[in-house]
Formats: sequence, structure tokens, C-alpha cells
Amino acid sequence: MNAQQIANRAYGVSPVHVGKRALVSRLVYALQPSSVNFSAQLPSTHEPNDRHPAHIAGVNTLTIDRFEGRYLLSGGADSSIALWDLEAQPTVADGDATHAPLSTVSKTAEEYKLGITQVSFYPFDSLAFLTSSYDHTVKIYSSETLAPSASFDLDSVVYSIALSPIASHLLVACATQHPTVRLVDLRSGASAHSLAGHSGAILSTAWSPTREHILASGATDGSVRFWDVRRSVSELGTLDMEDSIGVLGRPSSLFTRNSVQGKAHRGPVNGIVWTEDGHHLVTCGHDQRIRVWDTDTGANTLANFGPMVKNSNLAPCIPLLPPAKHLQAEKDVLFYPNEHEILGYELFDGKLFRRLRRPEQQRQTHGAHGQGQRNAKDRITALAWRAHAIEMYSAHADGSISAWLPRTEEDVELDEETNEEHEAKDESRKRKRGVLDEIYQDLIKRPITFRES
Repeated sequence: MNAQQIANRAYGVSPVHVGKRALVSRLVYALQPSSVNFSAQLPSTHEPNDRHPAHIAGVNTLTIDRFEGRYLLSGGADSSIALWDLEAQPTVADGDATHAPLSTVSKTAEEYKLGITQVSFYPFDSLAFLTSSYDHTVKIYSSETLAPSASFDLDSVVYSIALSPIASHLLVACATQHPTVRLVDLRSGASAHSLAGHSGAILSTAWSPTREHILASGATDGSVRFWDVRRSVSELGTLDMEDSIGVLGRPSSLFTRNSVQGKAHRGPVNGIVWTEDGHHLVTCGHDQRIRVWDTDTGANTLANFGPMVKNSNLAPCIPLLPPAKHLQAEKDVLFYPNEHEILGYELFDGKLFRRLRRPEQQRQTHGAHGQGQRNAKDRITALAWRAHAIEMYSAHADGSISAWLPRTEEDVELDEETNEEHEAKDESRKRKRGVLDEIYQDLIKRPITFRES
């Protein structure tokens, strides 16, 4: 907050929330890698530099509970699950803070045979969470015991799952190898029905944050479709990347389009996320593009995110949208997991404002342990935002979890001043020690004579 903003707030020219948003927005733009680590096994006191990853075979997915913003859940490529308390006192060694998991489900457990693809806390109660896996199953777990309470076999690889943050219908939208969106009803404990229309495997689904029965899905056929799960003919429309106008004259309602030929991307679509107000949808595809769509008309907003975007895996590649309350009005931002770095963009014009990379010493190297060789590339697999805080967390294919915290120019200046003070004190001590050494040396060099009395 600059002097002018402080003055405007003091004289009542601008409301309190305006200054608050300006300050918090600066923090979002100032995210930097932190020294916080996550380890399934804390470093030995004899070998403090011996780092152990959060998951041996890589971390596929992350999520943080939306109520307290305290518990982080991670799923591994080796089928392991870990629950972390972000407010627990970490172990500090060599200046680095390391969190140990509250509880885990190890890879040797019989619950899963293959890697976890996604984890998601139950929308209305963080005491339960859901997982999906390459072994064709969706499971419900207790957060307290990490014991499964229900399991659904979908007879197909499950790439991702989605639960509505507002709905009471308790339907889980499942993206699978099958070309239909599978809906699982948690109330009845059975598969409700399927949404047919795609011609390829479904890779990503997302419920509207404002309309409880509206769902979007993306598939390997390059299409993104909207559905109303209450209707017998569920499909509402298809996005078309060539359409920058959309269906006009239909305010406050999702568009209806007869054409089924439209493509949102020239390649598989493996990432979908809605903006908080539900007016826009963000999609990612293997054509190395991020697109922003107007959900009232279905129009492509033509936001251009440049040539740096990379995307080539069938696993979910879901951008992260920080809460709108942290940002200036109409200044939404997007963080994108771009293989070995996180790209920060302004959402509606595609302007790149930040490239985030971890320091070399934070990257896991398992060669000394003879494990995890295939995951040494440090690819970013998922992002998560901590509720009620300005903190972002990233999952990596090398088995690690990283924390990203704000670090402003003022913080850097304060650190520099502190370092200068320490250096000045050290220099003062050295000077005093040098003077004492000179006095001592002068005394021992003087000849001593003894006189007879």
C-alpha cells in the first residue's frame, strides 16, 4: 500500500476493502519459493542433509481443505496417501522447516494397486475425502483414520473426479477412458447415469460454482461440452475455438448450440476450471494453449498466453485461480503448472507476470537411495491454494511437495538490513579481537629483566 492509498483511506476517499485488496493483491504477485519441506521421514540427527521425499515414486495430486485451510492431502504415483497438518510445528534443521505427515496409507496397502490420480475433500465436511486411481476405482476415505468406507469400480481408468462446491445432489463426475462422463451418486452408493456426446476418453470435468446442476467436461477429441444433469437430453452446448462471438441475447443463462462439431482445442483437453463467479471457464489442451471462455455466450475471449505453455500428458493439468477476494476487481490471475516451473498470468489478457522455479537444493535426488530414478525430472503435477492465506503448494514428480509464500521488496530490504547489521556486529567483534591480540602480542614481545636488590 503506497502513501497515496494510505492517505485516501485515512480521509475516507476510498473504502477500507479497496486498500486491503490492493495490499493482498501485491502479496499474490510476490509469491516465491520457501524453505518449507514435506518428508515422509524426518532427517536423521546424524545426517541432517539426508532428504526424504513426501512420496517415494512421485506426487500426482494435492488438495487443501476449504474450511480451515489447515490440512493438505497428497496422493502418490505409488498409490500412497498422506495427510499433512500445515499448522503443526515443523522440525527445523539447518534453517529449513520440515513437516512430517499426520498419517499415511503406504504403497504396500491393499486399497490400491496403481497410482492415485486425484484426491478431493468432501465439499461440506473435511472429515472425509475421495480418491480416484488408475486401477479403475473411486473411493471414499475417513480423514481421521485414512480407512476406506466405500468403493466404486468404474471398469476404466479414472483420470480425475469433480464434486460440486455448492450442490446438495452429491454427484461425483468422473473422467475416465470411456467416452462418457460417469456420474456416481454418493447418496445411493451407485453409478447414477452417464453423459454421452464425446468421441474420446474424458480427461477433465468441473462443476459450475454457481449453478449446481451444470457440468463442463473435456476429452481427447478436443471438445469441451456443457451438461445439465437434470435433463434427459443433458448436453447444452459445445465450445468452438473459432467462435469469438458466441450465442447472443441470452444473458444470465448458459448458451444452447446445435452444432456438435466445435473444438475447444486442437488436441486432448486435460484441464478445466471455472472462475469463482461462474462467468468464465478456463481450459488447457495438448495444442499448448490456455483458453478463456465466456460461459454466458460460449465465446472464446481470445486471451493470448503466449508460446511458453507446455502440455503433453493425459494426466490432469489444471490451472490454479486464487480467490477473487485477494485480487483487484477484474484483475484475476492464473498460475499454470508448466512442467518445471509455474507461470503466473493475468487471466483476461494473458500477460505473463511471474516465472516461479524452485532452487536447485530443493529438488529431490534419489540416486543415493537407488529409488525414484524415473521421476528425477522435477515435473510439476498439481497446484493447490490454501484457504484464508496467501500460500500456494505444488506437487512434483520427484516425490516432493513445495510451498510458495509471499516475499515483497520490503521483505528483501529488511533481510538486507538485518544481514548488514549482523555483518557490522561481526566486523566490530573482529576489530575488538584484533586490538586485544595486538596488546597481547605487544606484551609478550617486551623483554623481561630481573634486577638484584
